[in-house]
Amino acid sequence: MDNHNSSLNASEETRLFGEVPQARPAGVGLTANMKSDDLESPNQIQARVISGSGQSADDEQHGNRSSGISSAVSSIMNVDLEPPDVGSFSSAVAKPITDAAGTASTASSKDRTANNVVIDMEGSPVPTNYINMSCSEIVQQLRTTFNSGKTRDVDFRLKQLNALLRCYEENTAEMANVLAADLRKHKQEAHLLEIEFILNDLRNTLFNLREWVKPEKPEKSLVNLMDGVYIYKDPFGVVLVIGAWNYPLQLTLVPVAAAIAAGNCVVIKPSEVATASAKFIADKLPKYLDGDCYRVVTGGPKETSELLKEKFDYVFYTGSGRVGKIVHQACSEHLTPCTLELGGKSPCYLDSTANIAIATRRILWGKFINAGQTCIAPDYVLCSKQVQKQFLEEARKVLKEWYGTNPKDSPDLCRIINQNHFQRLSGLLKGANVAIGGETDLQDRYISPTILVDVKSTDPVMQDEIFGPILPILNVDNAYDAIKFINSSDKPLCVYIFSEQKADISAMLGNTSSGGVCVNDTLMHCAVETLPFGGVGPSGMGSYHGKYSFDTFVHKKACLTKDFNPIGEKLAASRYPPYSDSKLSFLSTLLKKRQGINTKFLPYLLMFGIGVASTLLVSTILKDDD
Repeated sequence: MDNHNSSLNASEETRLFGEVPQARPAGVGLTANMKSDDLESPNQIQARVISGSGQSADDEQHGNRSSGISSAVSSIMNVDLEPPDVGSFSSAVAKPITDAAGTASTASSKDRTANNVVIDMEGSPVPTNYINMSCSEIVQQLRTTFNSGKTRDVDFRLKQLNALLRCYEENTAEMANVLAADLRKHKQEAHLLEIEFILNDLRNTLFNLREWVKPEKPEKSLVNLMDGVYIYKDPFGVVLVIGAWNYPLQLTLVPVAAAIAAGNCVVIKPSEVATASAKFIADKLPKYLDGDCYRVVTGGPKETSELLKEKFDYVFYTGSGRVGKIVHQACSEHLTPCTLELGGKSPCYLDSTANIAIATRRILWGKFINAGQTCIAPDYVLCSKQVQKQFLEEARKVLKEWYGTNPKDSPDLCRIINQNHFQRLSGLLKGANVAIGGETDLQDRYISPTILVDVKSTDPVMQDEIFGPILPILNVDNAYDAIKFINSSDKPLCVYIFSEQKADISAMLGNTSSGGVCVNDTLMHCAVETLPFGGVGPSGMGSYHGKYSFDTFVHKKACLTKDFNPIGEKLAASRYPPYSDSKLSFLSTLLKKRQGINTKFLPYLLMFGIGVASTLLVSTILKDDD
């Protein structure tokens, strides 16, 4: 990107970041007789999303022809979730709570009310003079804070993480509401895949942080037996976290917590596509976190482009490979390290030895949860014609059991995030052989769970990551044909294997490359906090989750410490000039790598030997005196 341009023009923004959906202004979409007070609250929306009821009484009374859920989402978008003006930073930076006079308020927790939640910031609100800051000023202010050493203190980090945990626990219902507003997520999906994931990840960090920050003590060589050898965990400094819209809370807040735990100052950029979730993050986090250390910047491509021009110490991005390349290029301008959590076409191999009934349920769940808008969703199935027939029979039964005869009426199906993505996905169905589903509704952004057959590798649906509720099936004869097909494309984020043939499972594990592998299930490897999650090549770089998240945001600094012990200096004296063959021979013997020698306990053995020698020496002297 051109650092000399202060901003990108509209066409360049579209080229780099795609179309940005514009939220409707407050009041748009209201009927002539309707007042803003008549609009439903987030709790009413959540209740109707969960119950699956159709139009509300208000919908019918005011003649709203859209579905009850759609009108409810529109209502909350109009009144409570109007996004900030992305054209100016005065609204792009999250603001502190203000009182009637417009000054920052820091009321204690006992002052909280049902309608106006005020959190005790313990003296750390967002200062009012930070509101109109540019990106450069924000980064500079955070760098000043980091250089003061404030975030290096582990007690301070724990205090901030506990405040973040309190934020989530006190706003769980609202978190579910904003996910319903953005994606029409059911309460169960919202909790299991986002809210509980965030809470448990944060609790795990709180339980283990004091242990994680301790310097590591790697194994020593013979040369360093008397030295201190350590690996220190240094925070990078000022880091940028750019979130994604498909899991807008989890994919933003999990890396943010890790960056805080590692001792960094953080700029948080939620996705503008998920407007309700972005507003939640911008409104809530500044009320709980120290405004000198952590800042939320909202907005669209312009704000993201401005941020990427700044020199950060680390960048963590989750999103598409197309934008990932732009982020990587921007980081290269400053040689800034980065993690890119991208995606790709994750294949799912299914053979006749698998339990087809169970496998079908697990594959369909992994594909259609969140309406297929999951980076590790099975992108396509590889199986034989015979297995395909069994799979389709089971799929029809399972989908009817889960979503009924008319899936559109089911409260358990999410919606496509916006009309741009809907049109892209519906275009993939043109000319395709639809075995199951295929129904679409642009107004409701609805695409039914769809399975395609007779798919070829050259079909449009096989060119890019689908990221929607469309599952193509391609036919292969065996695991080795599947391996050949997988290896003919970019390395995926995950490979799914459904089989009980150990030889075939081993062959696929050993002969394919992917970010991860899950055998006889889908998505669940992502929930194992002791496993790293990330891609390889075009599907991403770097990994996180659990301790791997903490490790992502620290620099492992090598440290060797010596003292001025005369014995150590005598052993090391051979390195000094004048050089000689005898010195070279001694050093070569000392430095030679020997297999099977564990030097971990050698310092203790050496001290034991010195102790024994000293004892013998003292005994000899005492005998001579006698």
